[in-house]
Amino acid sequence: MKFGIIGAGIVGTALAVRLEEAGHECVGVHTRSRLSYERFRSYLMIDHLSLEELVPAADSLFITTQDSMIQTVAENLSTNVAIKPGQVWIHCSGSLASDVLHVKASLPIHCLSLHPLQAFASVEKALAILKGTHFGIEGDNQELGESIVKDLGGIPHPILAAQKSLYHAGAVVASNYLVVLASLAVELFTEAGIPEEEALASLLPLMRGTLYNLEQVGLPQALTGPIARGDAQVVQGHLDHMPANLVGIYQGLGLKALELGESKKAQQGLSYPPEELNLLKLLLNTLIPV
Repeated sequence: MKFGIIGAGIVGTALAVRLEEAGHECVGVHTRSRLSYERFRSYLMIDHLSLEELVPAADSLFITTQDSMIQTVAENLSTNVAIKPGQVWIHCSGSLASDVLHVKASLPIHCLSLHPLQAFASVEKALAILKGTHFGIEGDNQELGESIVKDLGGIPHPILAAQKSLYHAGAVVASNYLVVLASLAVELFTEAGIPEEEALASLLPLMRGTLYNLEQVGLPQALTGPIARGDAQVVQGHLDHMPANLVGIYQGLGLKALELGESKKAQQGLSYPPEELNLLKLLLNTLIPV
């Protein structure tokens, strides 16, 4: 495959390096940023080309710009350059469907989205963890998408284009909201007298242990704690001392934990005692006066 890169950020650079290593040929790169191109050149000695030079030379184009620029780039390409019939345009956004690239019905192209389900802090980090990274794939030619992902050392997962926002929301919850949960836990620790800088350090091993449990036993078996045990008295104690601005968050998460707890017990052939279950539901559904 002869491919071009439009947007030489972290993802575009890492993809180009790994695809070259897999035997594909990067015919050129186009970026508006001189610094991005200089960084790209530190990994691959590939010429910077104008779009008029790059597009006709490539079988596939990776548009690895910021999400807000993807459609603009596609519109620019569709009106200003000679497009090779059958060319594949690929973006790596987790929130946008592949059809954002199909800005004109007459375009003789295929559109794909290959989204790495990973947070890349740098090119070096991306190169280190691309192998084994899971990818969400949707678009016109999923077989090609799966082949590219496998060449990158990744694990492909076809997804529904119409529900891609939910896929992206799931990724946001797992990644970004994990940081939010850590912040919430740190806030509660500081209320209990542990200095903030010590709180995070003390919580990280617990969080790593939970991730390990998820890897080992999965859902819902990895759920532990008072809600999993059905210990309503402990939950009541939490709510009695909880800062008012955090009560609703705790209750919402607790209701989801209770769903998992019921599923975990059902898999074990068990169930919550009715009075304990009703009390937990009452505690987690009742608005606590501020």
